[in-house]
Amino acid sequence: MLTYEIPGRGKIEIENVVLDYNGTIAVNGKILEDIKELISELKEYVNVYILTADTYGTVKEECSDIEAEVLTFPKDNAGEYKKQIVEKLNGGRTVCVGNGYNDISMFKESVLSIAVIEGEGASGKLLTYADIVARSILEAFEVILNKNKIKADLRN
Repeated sequence: MLTYEIPGRGKIEIENVVLDYNGTIAVNGKILEDIKELISELKEYVNVYILTADTYGTVKEECSDIEAEVLTFPKDNAGEYKKQIVEKLNGGRTVCVGNGYNDISMFKESVLSIAVIEGEGASGKLLTYADIVARSILEAFEVILNKNKIKADLRN
């Protein structure tokens, strides 16, 4: 579990980290460099889930040696599927990381959300629902794993 003490907001306890696949941890269907190691590090503290409609059809091969649960769903209505998954995991104990318009619903459902602007860009509308915006997925992992960065970003 990860625990963050945020001045003016109290304690947040995290059991799950949900990662969008395309545009967040992968660009053009390919996992970005260093992601596998960072997921392994994160897995020491929390459950890690990768969500995708698998637009490029690569997730099975790309994630075969990653220590995370990969959840796929139909391409239509992806936002609703993502929201339902976060609800089942307990959004009050979940961090969501994503870049797309279809991540808005899961961001609303989670206690903490991080929008990532990676090689595929990010939905401008998503940014208004994010607690934190990161310039890359590597930066997002740094924020999640560093309690002081979370505290600095979210203190009241």
